[in-house]
Amino acid sequence: MIFMRGGEDVTSATLTRFFGLHVVVLPAIAVAMLLSHLLLVQKFGISVPATVENEWQDRPDLRKETKFFPNFFLRELMAWYIALAVLIALATFFPWETGTKVDPFAPAPPGIKPEWYFLAQFQTLKLIPSHILFVDGEVLGILGFSLGGALWLGLPFIEALLGMRGARWVRLGVTLALTYLAAMSVVGYVAR
Repeated sequence: MIFMRGGEDVTSATLTRFFGLHVVVLPAIAVAMLLSHLLLVQKFGISVPATVENEWQDRPDLRKETKFFPNFFLRELMAWYIALAVLIALATFFPWETGTKVDPFAPAPPGIKPEWYFLAQFQTLKLIPSHILFVDGEVLGILGFSLGGALWLGLPFIEALLGMRGARWVRLGVTLALTYLAAMSVVGYVAR
C-alpha cells in the first residue's frame, strides 16, 4: 500500500502514481490482452458452443469459414468508425460545458507562477517592457525564446561550422545562457 500511495500519507505523489497507472499501465495491459486474444483467434479460430458444433458436423453446408483478417477485421473497423462518428457528432453539437469560459486574452490573476522549468522565461517576460517601438514586448520575448531554442538545437552544427577556434565562443555562449537561466530561475523562485 505504501508503494501505491508513494509514502505514508496520501499526497500529490499518490495522485501522480494513480494517474500513471490509469493512463499507462492499465491501457498497456488491455492492449496486450487484446493482441494476445486476436493472435489466438487468428491461430486457432473462433470456438463455438457444443450444440452448434454438433449441428455443423451433421450439416456441412452450415459451416461457413470466416477469416478474421480481412473479413471480421473490416466489419469491426466499420463499427468503430460509426461509433467514433457518433461520438464526434455528440461532442460537436452537444458540447459538455465545464463551467465559465476562460478568456485567453485576460491577464493572469495575481499570484500565478509557472513550474520551476519555466521560471526563467516567466521572469524574463516580466522584465521586458510592454512595447518596444511598435511591437509587443511579450511577442519579442517569445520570439527570443524560440530563437534561443533553435540555436540550442543547432549547436552541434554551429560548432562544426566554426571549427576549434569558434568552439570556445560557443562554449562561452552556452555557459552565459545557462548562467542566465539559472539566475533568472532563482530570482523567479525568490519572487514567489
